[in-house]
Amino acid sequence: MEETTVKRPNLSLLEKESIREIYSAALRILESVGVEINNFEALELLHQNDVIVDFNKKRAKFPQDIVEKCVKSVPSEIKIYSRDGKHDLLLKDNNVHFDPGSAAINILDDGVIRKPVSDDLEKFVRLAHHLEYIHAQSTALVITDVPERFVDRYRLYIVLKNSTKPVITGAFTKDGVHEMKNLLEIVIDRGDIAKKPIAIFDACPTPPLEWSEITSQNLIDCARYRIPVELVSMPLAGATSPATLAGSIVQHTAETLSGIVIAQLVNRGAPCIYGGSPAIFDMRQGTTPMGAIETIMIDCAYAQIGKFLGLPTHAYLGLSDSKTVDSQSGFESALGIFLGALTGINVISGPGMLDFESCQSMEKLVIDNEICGMALRMIQGIQVSNESLAEGLIREIGPGGYFLNSRHTLKWFRKEQFIPSILIDRMTTSSWQNRGSKTTLQRAKEEVKRILAEHEPEALSPDIEKELESMAEKWRFA
Repeated sequence: MEETTVKRPNLSLLEKESIREIYSAALRILESVGVEINNFEALELLHQNDVIVDFNKKRAKFPQDIVEKCVKSVPSEIKIYSRDGKHDLLLKDNNVHFDPGSAAINILDDGVIRKPVSDDLEKFVRLAHHLEYIHAQSTALVITDVPERFVDRYRLYIVLKNSTKPVITGAFTKDGVHEMKNLLEIVIDRGDIAKKPIAIFDACPTPPLEWSEITSQNLIDCARYRIPVELVSMPLAGATSPATLAGSIVQHTAETLSGIVIAQLVNRGAPCIYGGSPAIFDMRQGTTPMGAIETIMIDCAYAQIGKFLGLPTHAYLGLSDSKTVDSQSGFESALGIFLGALTGINVISGPGMLDFESCQSMEKLVIDNEICGMALRMIQGIQVSNESLAEGLIREIGPGGYFLNSRHTLKWFRKEQFIPSILIDRMTTSSWQNRGSKTTLQRAKEEVKRILAEHEPEALSPDIEKELESMAEKWRFA
């Protein structure tokens, strides 16, 4: 058996000593400054477990030994299941998975940015389900045709009805997790969601160093049910965190560790994902550019901290600050997707997103799907073996020969090459002109229409669909 070597390309922005310094600084911040937590149940839980709590100030200070003990109790890998068993995710090591960005308040529709409704989310979910390199769904749009207090659970209902892929979601209300858990357990035929999680919930601290009442409760409830929770710290360098990248990463680390402690004190071994959505703050425009190279650098660096701690990782990457699908949206998204993949981030959320984190585009999603496929090919690396070196074949063909009709070429070209869809133009100029001289955006619009016309979601069983519909009815017309 011949020996094969493959080096997976990796990106490391921080040396091990720098990682230790950032982690140690975060521990000192948690112990000396602490975190404001606006939830009595969380404060009481921390107090009962030897965290120093000032109930008047709603401030908790975390002893280092408690933090480190809690970090060690987090699972180092998490399996997220799919309804059909064909799209399961294993979050560990350098496995990379992509999902669309979550909770956009707008959708780009034929060049017009507008508020989304349920039908938009249904189409978006059906599209994402068909895309090969979008491995999971998200509750991608904040719909406006359902009463606001029920939007979180109704979005999840739409996703579960229209796709078998796992979903990244989150609750907007204190009681949202409970009803969303019921939806998830209906879909897995009243199974135990702790044993077969098909969703990840986001929990976002408020920078700097604060947890709101609602998000704290969501975190507690997810931990109690053992629903995987993604801790999404969002420091803004220069605005709600230090202007230095290292300082923002220290704050991100402290905020994330505080969430891990809360989850583990609720339920030891509760699955947590070391995630985030930080950004720099643009001093000229007063905006939070998600496509900025420094934003991407913060993401990739904090993911190294998560890996150092042995935890599954997440980041918001693949987004663009452009307001339309153009060159800017292409290069910003590609930068984030490729650098995140090189870092080995387990869950990369963001494909499809424009206008910072506020807008989704179906055309951008199908374009980003191609970028994700290319990034996944790149991290497979270059296989080196006696057969792939092809020394004998080169000798056989010799000067002036052709490799096109060799058996070696037939065997290897599909293994070695990423074969893009018709969205990517690799035609000759004359062929391109004969087919209408279409731009990437034009081809993307046609691809969206084709997929939505040709592909229907895999149906739920009649009993499960009826039960879901019964729950959804009370939210839709409340």
